[in-house]
Amino acid sequence: MKFFFRLMGIAVAVFFIYSTVASANALTAEKILQNMDAVRNPQSDYRVTAKMVSKKPGKKDKTAAYEVLMKGQDKTIIKTLEPEMDRGTSLLMLRYDLWVFLQNISKPLRISLQQRLFGEAANGDIARANFSGDYDPILTEEVTIKGKAFYLLDLTAKNEKVTYHKVRLWVMKETFYPLKGEFYAVSGKLLKICYFTNYKNILDRMRPTRLVLDNPLVKGQRTIIDYADMRLDDFQDKIFTKNYMKKLKY
Repeated sequence: MKFFFRLMGIAVAVFFIYSTVASANALTAEKILQNMDAVRNPQSDYRVTAKMVSKKPGKKDKTAAYEVLMKGQDKTIIKTLEPEMDRGTSLLMLRYDLWVFLQNISKPLRISLQQRLFGEAANGDIARANFSGDYDPILTEEVTIKGKAFYLLDLTAKNEKVTYHKVRLWVMKETFYPLKGEFYAVSGKLLKICYFTNYKNILDRMRPTRLVLDNPLVKGQRTIIDYADMRLDDFQDKIFTKNYMKKLKY
């Protein structure tokens, strides 16, 4: 009997140690989201070109191109390169505040992250890439897709200024690669579905270079965003000010 209780004691101790180690090594939803953000974008200043194609059933494709300058997580400049008629239009984001600077208007206009930039892409889709800073995540479950394990995260906006009220993300367990995102309004309406594709080795790690934004209400209506020429930079703070916007070079 003493031997039996001794074995039981050892079993309980082993289980406790295993549970403690497993708990310590378990990733929180917040950490998963931070790792995913690091896959999508460098965690230092950088610039990148975003080329877009807007597709609508029965209509000719429309194209646009932007140069995006990112400083930290809360400062962004978007320079419109194409179409030619819009070239020179700039957007400045400081935290959750966003302004558009037009060539023929002397004062900047205040706009929101939720407003449409081009096609199915909202301003916030390009200006902000900080899921872990903008949303509170919950790890809902782990799912298997085509033999690979994914975390399923449900995100809720930390404030009403962010682009979407709720987001659902599928993140690959092994690599933290984002696969798919669903974006919802406050009403619960599904606004768009995003697919993260075309992974390439950029700045020392694999990153998605193509985003496909589908309109869930109109079959075949989508916007494709291709990112290219991503480079690290070291921007001065003065660039990300309203006074500097008219000095931007194109």
